[in-house]
Amino acid sequence: MHSKLVLLGGFAAVAFITAACGTGTGPYGAAPATTPTAQPSTAPVVASPSTTASPQAAGAAIAVGSSRLGSILVDSSGRTLYLFVADSGTASTCNSASCVQNWPPFLTNGTPQALSGVNASLLGTTTRGDGTIEVTYAGHPLYYFIADRKPGDVTGQNIDAFGGPWYVVSPSGMQIR
Repeated sequence: MHSKLVLLGGFAAVAFITAACGTGTGPYGAAPATTPTAQPSTAPVVASPSTTASPQAAGAAIAVGSSRLGSILVDSSGRTLYLFVADSGTASTCNSASCVQNWPPFLTNGTPQALSGVNASLLGTTTRGDGTIEVTYAGHPLYYFIADRKPGDVTGQNIDAFGGPWYVVSPSGMQIR
């Protein structure tokens, strides 16, 4: 008899704990909402390529940087920006996962900003097929090259890939050969 009471008491305790910590839909049984506590990384995505590029903060900025090819367009961190000759007007043709992994588009969440040496009237945006907003300059969508590791790198210059060549962009908006 005593063992039946212990067993019954054990079941009652389990039922009580389950009810107190359950996953019901009532105000006391609902699981608490969780939010991530880790801060997002500010490290560039160059070291670990992904198939999608992250948009720059609202109003991504373009500047003029110096490279072995002369003055070129760069982002606010000094990373080189490229145009793709195969693009048609402001429409990007670099849409496959492989292309985007190697040539991430220069994305923004707001109106792009012209820094020193950049002609603000040549800045624009285009909506990509996935709904993200890509920065354009002189009507050309702009991209990074995944192998560029530091400001001034132009390792993507004149690479023929994904249907055409890729070039750095001059402050006038022309490709530099």
